Amino acid sequence: MDVTPILENLNDAQRQAVTAEAEPTLVIAGAGSGKTRVLTHRAAWLIDVERISPHSLLAVTFTNKAAAEMRNRIESLLDMPVRHLWIGTFHGLAHRLLRRHWREAGLPQSFQIIDSDDQLRLIKRLVKNLELDDSWVPREVQYFINAQKDEGLRPKHLDDDGDPHRRQMIALYGEYQQLCDRGGLVDFAELLLRAHELWRDNPELLAHYRRRFQHLLVDEFQDTNAIQYAWLRLLAGDGGVPFVVGDDDQSIYRWRGARVEHIRQFQKDFPATTVVKLEQNYRSTATILNAANAVIANNAERMGKNLWTEGAEGEAIRVYSAYNERDEADFVIGRLRDWIDQGNLRADAAILYRSNAQSRVLEEGLINARIPYRVYGGLRFFERAEIKDALAYLRLIANRDDDSSFERIVNRPTRGIGARTVEAMRSYARANSCSMWRAAGAIASDELSSRAANAVLAFLHLIERLAHETSDFDLQDQVDHVIHASGLIDFFKKDKGEKGETRVENLLELVSAAKGFEPDPAEEMSPLDEFLSHAALEAGEGQAEAWEDCVQLMTMHSAKGLEFPLVFLSGMEDGLFPHQRSINDPNGLEEERRLCYVGITRAKQTLYVTHAEQRRLHGMDNFSQPSRFISEIPDEYVEEIRPRVQVTRPMHTASPSRRRRSTSIAPGAEAGIRLGQRVRHGKFGDGVILNCEGQGAHARVEVNFETGGTKWLVLSYANLDLM
Repeated sequence: MDVTPILENLNDAQRQAVTAEAEPTLVIAGAGSGKTRVLTHRAAWLIDVERISPHSLLAVTFTNKAAAEMRNRIESLLDMPVRHLWIGTFHGLAHRLLRRHWREAGLPQSFQIIDSDDQLRLIKRLVKNLELDDSWVPREVQYFINAQKDEGLRPKHLDDDGDPHRRQMIALYGEYQQLCDRGGLVDFAELLLRAHELWRDNPELLAHYRRRFQHLLVDEFQDTNAIQYAWLRLLAGDGGVPFVVGDDDQSIYRWRGARVEHIRQFQKDFPATTVVKLEQNYRSTATILNAANAVIANNAERMGKNLWTEGAEGEAIRVYSAYNERDEADFVIGRLRDWIDQGNLRADAAILYRSNAQSRVLEEGLINARIPYRVYGGLRFFERAEIKDALAYLRLIANRDDDSSFERIVNRPTRGIGARTVEAMRSYARANSCSMWRAAGAIASDELSSRAANAVLAFLHLIERLAHETSDFDLQDQVDHVIHASGLIDFFKKDKGEKGETRVENLLELVSAAKGFEPDPAEEMSPLDEFLSHAALEAGEGQAEAWEDCVQLMTMHSAKGLEFPLVFLSGMEDGLFPHQRSINDPNGLEEERRLCYVGITRAKQTLYVTHAEQRRLHGMDNFSQPSRFISEIPDEYVEEIRPRVQVTRPMHTASPSRRRRSTSIAPGAEAGIRLGQRVRHGKFGDGVILNCEGQGAHARVEVNFETGGTKWLVLSYANLDLM
């Protein structure tokens, strides 16, 4: 039999995986090592060579796009359609099962799937009907319910541990599920849990599917959560042949419930497992791979592998130490200009960052440089919902007759002002040709119920109070006060998980935007009005369309699975990346290091790593050490790029050789001056050095004084006392 088409162009490890015996197989597939090729060729091998019916294969992926790609590749290899092959996402396959066996699953035949937004609306209605106070945030309840379902837990399985708050959460979970069952509604998490229960509680049905699906192909195995793994384990039983492909070094979604431990658990549950490691990389240069290997080697809990390539050695990884985040952005944009001027595509360049909030300064620089860009998998800074919420408060403070801002925030955070009340305001405003602000005050006294009237009047009072309290504040403090006193910060803090945390960080970054905003003296506008106009214009610029040639901006999480010839890893500082909350948590730090590994291996040819001595982020000025991950890259793979004028900086403790390389003489260094140095001035008082430029008699420092603001001083005449 001619098997050449299936095995051609496979390396030895790939061929070993594709032709493995019919026994449980774990393929540890490093970044860029051809895991999709192995999965598709394995399916083709089983069908064409082992004569396994497509009817007997089940292939599971994490996205519909990946599922479609896998099907197309298999059909191309076999030169025939494979209609009977069950291939799809966990949710898609679970849905298919429940549609076929709705009666056994305890569902109506016409059950409806609800998405995340529909689910949230249902929970909001439930919280309202139960007349719970505002401390019960629907998003927090939604997170709790889905987290329990992802662990395979029903309300009856949960213990409140004597905690009244948890007891109420469990009760809400029960009420919510009853509401769904009565309405024949199934949320995404329920699809998987119900499909698992379908097999668990119907032995004959389970036996049928075990006989049918003897070969299970699973992609991105490291990203499976508890219920997904339990579903696969139940289907495989003792006689199934699971073939799973994953990379423990790229497990970066623990906050979504992913469990990297499943890779080791798989070997315990299937003792006869064959392990194949795919280590040959077809994406990056040897230098980039060696750097990635060195960083990830510091993780203790891993299977262990070493990426290598037959390709070029490649250029060194350039590390740039910036003064601050604006200097960092200027450097990145300068290198992008060089890249574009050399005839390269903008779309072949990506800027990666740990926190969404970092994109603001980069976006601003790209707009000013007229370089088209696109925020991959997300919105531009001023287009994000939480930023629009904060700006709406500020706009209403500046102009009470701004109806669009009024409608956006009148019940955000929720304050008991329902749709009927809002419609009453609209009707009055239309009939009397006035703004909704004026309509609200007019109808509160005689057209609304006492409860609705009190809620409306409380909102009007809040806006008036915010305007009065901030009338003498500078712009930064005005924004900071409004996002806190309006309740937005507390509101999003209650939204558990990465999403809520990101929204809080973005709101705090709006304070940084206000602090860095420089009003035009020629404009006859208040700083607030000018800042609001600036935000509107920035949002109105519009990012490039997906099909346009534009620079890609994204978080490192969003970058997984992608690759670019030119990559910038920005904001590489301890406290930012690795994130502050992970530094003292061994599991958290290892996941952050895996995220760094993912970031490094996105680069095909050229990689820049940037960090800043001082960064204004989330509304605060921070002085940070370079990320410990930088010091984990061996010196022979690194070329350090310094600013034109260099300053002394604290030494990183992780690498003696890197410590020596990181020390440089600054203007005034003989006097001990460095970034972050506290100083005292006879006139301006105490301050902190933010920046430094020039040499000799012309050297200047930028100092942020506690009472005198930011000043540039010539060192020769400043008479600064070190503190």
